[in-house]
Amino acid sequence: MGLALTACGPTAPVGSDSAPAPASPAPTARSLPSSAPPGTPRPSPGNPDHLRLEPFTTGLDSPINIANAGDGSGRLFVNLQGGLIRVIGPDGSVRAEPFLDIRNRVLAGGERGLLGLAFHPNFPEQPRIFVDYTRTPDGATVISEFPATAQGADPASERVLLLIPQPFANHNGGQLAFGPDGFLYIGMGDGGSGGDPFGNGQNTRALLGKMLRIDVDNQPAAGKAYAIPRDNPFAAGGIRPGAGAPEVWSYGLRNPWRFSFDTANGDVYIGDVGQSAWEEIDRQAGDSRGGENYGWNVMEGDHCFRQGCNTRPFVKPIAEYGHDRGCAVIGGYVYRGSEQPVLRGVYVFADDCSGLVFTLQVDAGTRTTKLVLDSHRAISSFGVGENGEIYAADLGGAISRVVAG
Repeated sequence: MGLALTACGPTAPVGSDSAPAPASPAPTARSLPSSAPPGTPRPSPGNPDHLRLEPFTTGLDSPINIANAGDGSGRLFVNLQGGLIRVIGPDGSVRAEPFLDIRNRVLAGGERGLLGLAFHPNFPEQPRIFVDYTRTPDGATVISEFPATAQGADPASERVLLLIPQPFANHNGGQLAFGPDGFLYIGMGDGGSGGDPFGNGQNTRALLGKMLRIDVDNQPAAGKAYAIPRDNPFAAGGIRPGAGAPEVWSYGLRNPWRFSFDTANGDVYIGDVGQSAWEEIDRQAGDSRGGENYGWNVMEGDHCFRQGCNTRPFVKPIAEYGHDRGCAVIGGYVYRGSEQPVLRGVYVFADDCSGLVFTLQVDAGTRTTKLVLDSHRAISSFGVGENGEIYAADLGGAISRVVAG
């Protein structure tokens, strides 16, 4: 099983039988001193221009998402593409019993699988988790809620919130995250194939090619299993009421595989996987009222995808790189932990195809992308622990802590 985020989709899956296996981990990640227990954070003076991946745990089957519960346990929760959620202790140990097992309803492979996980922001007082997965057999995207305890969730307790048909196998998006406003944000790809043949990215009434924003705590809207935030841009109290689907928060995205919130200011960073030439990072200010149009499929990165396009209506990416450096951006996180002061205000992201890791000094206001590590890994996702430390998942089965070196 492997990820296939590249250009036109499933023709070049990373880590599958039809592509070279992920390269071995970088030597710097294997040669760290072992005086502390595995996974124990160690303060480091570090260098923000050089990162390394510190081993945390291994032996997982295609990990593609990392989350924490915010319950003070220090645990990580890792989605395996096939449909399991594994629990990783603060010492890097993997609990034998899965937190959730929905393998019998997940269509996995390529860009499909159990793609997203978010704990309710008031967990465990609000004992609910939310997942994004690809449904078998038809490949539709399912956003579901499960009641959960600290030990796990019962697969039979599923409540489907949103079902979105997918016309093709690729560009599913998959990230779920609660914003500082308490609403659930959902990253949706454009429906797949190549070039957005149905024009979903620019169609404000389609849920594909979007960032969606829904309310999972209040009385559901008529005909829906969730409420609509009144200030969504196309909702009744938004900036353009009635001009699009009320769930839409922003649009013009190709495949926002991973996005995150900066906990210091609420800014949203979106890694939008490109088509044939450019990978991009988009940023939305924390005080935005939504409605941003990031340009796809008129633009790819900061460049016209349609020849001679008018670029003025679109929000430009804050960072981009060409396909000489990779072919599938993996959006990351702004570091806000305490163990590595030199990384504070640094946004870390990567490329799944090349294994390159990059940074942006966002607190300094620069848009200069720096290459800081050649990991030789198929990095599939980043996540943060409760302490703000950033972790990376790779398709070879490892979870590593991102460390300034």
